[in-house]
Amino acid sequence: MPRLPIGPRTLDAAFLEVRRAEHGRDAALAWLGAPGAAREGPLGCEVWVFDPSLTQVVLVRHRVRGWVPPGGQVEDGETLREAALRELAEETGLRAELLAAPAAATLRVYRPEGQPVMSVSFVAVLDRVIPLRPEAGQPARWWPLDLPWTGWFAEDRPRMTDRAVRLAAARSAGRS
Repeated sequence: MPRLPIGPRTLDAAFLEVRRAEHGRDAALAWLGAPGAAREGPLGCEVWVFDPSLTQVVLVRHRVRGWVPPGGQVEDGETLREAALRELAEETGLRAELLAAPAAATLRVYRPEGQPVMSVSFVAVLDRVIPLRPEAGQPARWWPLDLPWTGWFAEDRPRMTDRAVRLAAARSAGRS
């Protein structure tokens, strides 16, 4: 991801989303608050799209990183939410409403020689009958959470599974 200056609207929205994230706030807030570091970006985002049964998630096949959630870089002037919705539509053809609280805010390195990227993981729930319309050369599919996949970040599947379990518990308790 190229390093781009982060404007005030994007940076303010990033602080808000990171504070609302369920996991990883401390490291992400420290990165955002570091002198100069965050102002040069990049910022990343992704969307964990679950089916209503909370047993499957949408993944896209990245040519280097393997199966990953749809997402990408925040563009100049975008908020993380706007970027997440744009990336979701570009990579899968899906349109969704994101849940209020992001699942996670993480610092990730996307290339062996790369710099850390602060990334926020948003959550959406969509019916599997909505057709996926992936980008050319980057297939997308629904993937059962109980089946492993090969991806760049080994912690993705446990984090997604944990979030799905907590969503199901909240639903059962009448909180969602």
